[in-house]
Amino acid sequence: MAIDDKTRTELEAAAFRRLVEHLKTRTDVQNIDLMNLAGFCRNCLSNWLKEAADAQGAALSKDESREAVYGMPYETWKVKYQGTATPEQIETMKKVHPHDHGH
Repeated sequence: MAIDDKTRTELEAAAFRRLVEHLKTRTDVQNIDLMNLAGFCRNCLSNWLKEAADAQGAALSKDESREAVYGMPYETWKVKYQGTATPEQIETMKKVHPHDHGH
């Protein structure tokens, strides 16, 4: 890209915010579907945000990073929007992403 680092960072941040807003509006898309198709989900995004905060020495808890991604406390989102995974979905997730992501 023929742009300076500051502009690149601002563009990347804007794209991240748009992705997060998109996921907030698509509550029909389950985390397990994201994991099985793309290998990441909302929890991954919140973990990446927390890891970035930790690397910068910024005070951001796991709950705060999840709320930033979900737009509400994670437990609230789970009650309102998380469906029950089928045995087939769980089996696929174990193959695609063998370690637990709190789904």
